[in-house]
Order: sequence, then C-alpha cells, then structure tokens
Amino acid sequence: MKEFMSYAASLDILRSTITPWDKVQKVAITEALDRNIAIDVIAADNYPPKPTSAMDGYAFKWSENLSELELITDLPAGTDKGIVVESSKCIKTFTGSLMSEGTDTLVPVENVEVAGSKIIIKKPINKGFAVREVGESYKKGEILIKKGTKIGYAEVALMAELGMFHISVFVRPRVAILATGSEIRDLGEPLLNPAQIHSSNHIAIAQMVRKMGAEPIICEIAKDNADTVKEAIISALKSADILVTTGGISMGDYDFVKGALDQNFKIIIDGAAIKPGRHIKVVKSEDKYIFALPGFPYSAMVMCVLYVRVLINSWFDLPEPKITAIIDEDYKKRSPFLEFTAVNLVNRDGKIYVNLDGKKLGSSAIVNNLLNDAALLIIPKETEFIAKGEAVEVLKMV
Repeated sequence: MKEFMSYAASLDILRSTITPWDKVQKVAITEALDRNIAIDVIAADNYPPKPTSAMDGYAFKWSENLSELELITDLPAGTDKGIVVESSKCIKTFTGSLMSEGTDTLVPVENVEVAGSKIIIKKPINKGFAVREVGESYKKGEILIKKGTKIGYAEVALMAELGMFHISVFVRPRVAILATGSEIRDLGEPLLNPAQIHSSNHIAIAQMVRKMGAEPIICEIAKDNADTVKEAIISALKSADILVTTGGISMGDYDFVKGALDQNFKIIIDGAAIKPGRHIKVVKSEDKYIFALPGFPYSAMVMCVLYVRVLINSWFDLPEPKITAIIDEDYKKRSPFLEFTAVNLVNRDGKIYVNLDGKKLGSSAIVNNLLNDAALLIIPKETEFIAKGEAVEVLKMV
C-alpha cells in the first residue's frame, strides 16, 4: 500500500515553492469592491483632526452648576469663524461642526430653552458630552486596512473618507478549471443514459475561486482519452496562472489525468494522508501550478479549500480562516487519516459550537453536506473519538 505524506508536510512543500504575487494594478475605489488590497492603508492624520460636534446643540466651556449661557452666534458644519468662546457664553453648533476654541462640551438642543439671546440648560450634561475627540476614529500612523483584505462596502467608505480615489489591488490570478470524465455532461446537455451525470465540479470550483479573489476560466469538459486529456491540460495552462482539474487521478484504467501529469510534469505533491482527497497531485511548472483534485464533488470542493486557497491566500498575504469551537455531540473517527468533515457552525451565547445535524454519512459525492455555510471539522490522525463539549479546530470554507 502506498505511503502518503502528512497534510502538514504537503503544505510545507507547497509553501516552499511559492514566490510573492507581485502583480498589482490601480483601480478606482468605486470599482474596488471584492478586490484584495495590495498595500496597507495607513492614516496620514488624526481623524477627526480637531474636536468636532457629534450632534446639534450649543458648544460652551463646561463648569459645574452652569445653567444659563449667552448665545453669541452659530457655526454651520463646514465653516470656521475663528471665534474664541468665553466663559458663560455659547455658540450654536451643528452635527459635524468644529468645536470652537474655548469650548469643550455640547449641550443638545433638546436639553435647552431659548430665551432671546440666552439659553437655559434644563437638563444638565457631563463635561465633554457629544464631542468627538481628536483621533476618535483613527490616529495618524494607524493601519486601517491590512494588505490582502477583501474590500467591502466599509473599506470603500473609509477610503472615500480618507480622500482616496485610486487604490492598489492584486491582479486576480487566473484559474482554469478542467473537469474530466466521459460520464459527466455539461450544463444544458441532456443525459444520454442512466450512467451519466451532470458535472458540478467545474461550476462549484469556479464560484469558490471567485470568492477567493481569483478569476475563473471554465474549460470544456475533457472526455476519458489520454491524448484528449493531455492536450486539454496543456492548452488550459497557457491562459492561466493555476489549473485545477477534477477526476482521473486515482488508480483506475481511465484515470488519464494521472498519466498526463506523470509523463509531462514534475509532481511536487503526490498524495497526502487525508480524508477526503488523499490522491491529490500538485505540479509546479515554471511559475504556474496544477492542482489535480478528485472527481467526487464534495471531495473536490474540500480539496480546493485545503490546497488552492492556501496558494491564493499566500499570494494575498492572508491567514487561513481557522477557528476554535465546541462540539455539540460525540464524534467517532471514520478513517485512519487526518479527516476534514462538514459540520454546521452555531453561535450560541457568544460561543461557537459545531454539530452534524443534517450531514449524511456516505461517500465523498454528497454535495449537500456543504449546504448552509458548512465548515470543516479537523480531526487529527491520532484522534479516534471526540466527546461532546470538547474544544475542536474548524476550518471555514470560502
């Protein structure tokens, strides 16, 4: 029986081959949604740069038992009259306005009664009330958005607040996805006999790598023929940074991906002691990678997370999304390998729990085990049983 290396050893090999992804482009922040940022965004100044009003009211210098103030003028947002406010006087100040020199507190409009040129404070407030202090949002030199972060609406808003127009983002790696097998049919193609199935691998992995920040290229399905598979692999690799194949890597007579890789490339990872997907193969050809994944859909999707995402995250300087949780039920190990099992994540009373509700036992073909934002429970090779209530490690899917 073939000896498989450990998952950790296989990742060490993969990571040892990775060189920095230095392909960067500038895009307008309005076009940057879901791109991965290629720099740290650092605050150039404190924000706000000066004390600022947090609501509509009257700015004054706080003093205990002060209940009546002389109103001298107003200060709309966006203006600066350069007024120095003396003791027992106030200036009407609006949300977002600078606090005038000499003031340190704002009394809301609903807390006062206006009597001519005076205001009477009906409900006292504490010193410093409703004043945004210098650097409340962020301070000069603070890292606001870390390199690699996927840009969402909040990141876009922050960059707009900083006055940015363009931002450097990583060029999306191009990932070709090649499903193989004479038994699979593409979307829209009819099944010609009961032995055929519709391929889901190439569609699922395309969506997965898109969420990882890459650009998917869906290739035409390659039927089980040695020359056809070889030509499809070589052709797909020409237009991509990464090629992901599914199917054809085990020990069967029709596993032509395995033969094509063995004969034409240097394999850097030839299997790993994990379940599912222990027959995985990884190739590095110059600066490009081939990940040959199993044909079963569940297995292919899990292996895409375990290997392809590691490469993309390394390029984008991102950590693996691993968390600690509490298992909600007893779990008996199903294999002698390191296992990755689909589980549900539940947030309860501020703690993260996992369970297997609705997850079916069976082969690595059960796509529905990954429904409802499933995560992967990591069961170490030496573990045989996990008792309810134990802490466990969980790897998030994309």
